[in-house]
Amino acid sequence: MKTKFIIFLLLYCTGSLCAQTLTIGSYNLRNKNDWDTSNGNGWDQRLPYICGLIRTNFFDIIGTQEVLNSQLNDLLKGLPEYNYIGVARDDGKTQGEYAAIFYRKSRLKLLENGNFWLSEITDRPNKGWDASLPRICTWGKFQEIKSKKHFWFFNLHMDHIGIEARKESAKLILKKVKEMCDDDIVILTGDFNVDQHSDSYKLLHNSNLLNDSHEVADIRYAPNGTFNDFNPTLFTESRIDHIFVTTPVKVKSYSVLTDTYRVPVAESNKNLKSGNFPKEVSLKQYEIRVPSDHYPVKVLIDIAKNNKKKAH
Repeated sequence: MKTKFIIFLLLYCTGSLCAQTLTIGSYNLRNKNDWDTSNGNGWDQRLPYICGLIRTNFFDIIGTQEVLNSQLNDLLKGLPEYNYIGVARDDGKTQGEYAAIFYRKSRLKLLENGNFWLSEITDRPNKGWDASLPRICTWGKFQEIKSKKHFWFFNLHMDHIGIEARKESAKLILKKVKEMCDDDIVILTGDFNVDQHSDSYKLLHNSNLLNDSHEVADIRYAPNGTFNDFNPTLFTESRIDHIFVTTPVKVKSYSVLTDTYRVPVAESNKNLKSGNFPKEVSLKQYEIRVPSDHYPVKVLIDIAKNNKKKAH
């Protein structure tokens, strides 16, 4: 009886701890377009690898960018264990890119959700400040089903040209978090189109409200920055895709996932010979590709504590 009780206690504690640990992601998936298809990076080719990457990394919730409506439907088919929130930025319905948030249905319960535009006018589609395009932020309030803990999740895609728009968008995000979230845990993901040295990044990271998870993580694995331009041989120190968290969140690990896949080349039907591996092993010459022109960011967080002390 005593042994059974100890086993039960261990299982209960393990489940309780796991219920307070979440795997968070941010991933610019690159919109579907003919140019990429003609260059060997078409959406239909990339889709299975993106779905496999998301599923095998067991993301509980992931903010995505550049997703068109047809891509959204493809992702829902390829990721049956996930649901999503978000609307398209051009009309607030299905036209244009989404900043969609995908979440694991068995793990998280959606409590509230909505969208606002990164602009002086936040409640309808429009371009803000000096932005070149309409930009949107999708948000949701979620509850972790087992622990009953709840948190807010914001996901956005800032403008790639408007410097003023990015600064003002950062200020808008901080304003919305303060107005909406009280002292609750908040997670902010997105393609911010600026790296860790920019003014709009510093507005967020030095806000005494949000921390860059890269900076406060216990364990960090970032072999590259987050933009690759569909070229796996490039290297950058710049991180333009970020995951920010409020101070109560304990960031256990941070990583940039530099996954690749292979496509055949003209000579790939020929087996390569080498004395360095057994004769039963065959190798072929393939070309390296990446699933998107951005690498995804993966962060493991602990939402157990609610400590408002600044983390940096």
